[in-house]
Amino acid sequence: MIEHIEITGVRYTADETTRKYVIKKIGRLDKYVPRHARKTMRAEVVLKEVNRANGNKYECDVKLVLPGKIINAADSTMNMLAAVDIVDAKLVQQLHKYKETNEPEKGWRARIARIKQHIG
Repeated sequence: MIEHIEITGVRYTADETTRKYVIKKIGRLDKYVPRHARKTMRAEVVLKEVNRANGNKYECDVKLVLPGKIINAADSTMNMLAAVDIVDAKLVQQLHKYKETNEPEKGWRARIARIKQHIG
C-alpha cells in the first residue's frame, strides 16, 4: 500500500465510502513500482464536481510522485467511482513503462525475455 495518499475535494465532499474506495484502488499501485521507489512514493488525489450543461460531471485527477518522475492521470465521467477506475487503469499503463525503464537488468535471460515480450 502507498503510505502517503492525500485526498482533496474541489466543490465535492468525499464521503467515507468514496475515500475508502480511492485508498483501495490507488493504494495498490505500489506493486507496479520498483522496490527502491516504494518507500518515497506518494499520491495526491483531487476529486472535483463540475457543473455542465448536460448535468453534473465528476473528475478525478491523480498525481504520483516517484523518484525522478511525476506521473499524472485524469478523467471525468458521470460517476466518481467510475472515474477513479479509469484513472487507475491509466496509471497502471504508465507505471509499467516507468518500471521497465527504471528497473535494473538482471542478466542476459531477463534481456532475452524482454525482447521476446516485445516481439510477441
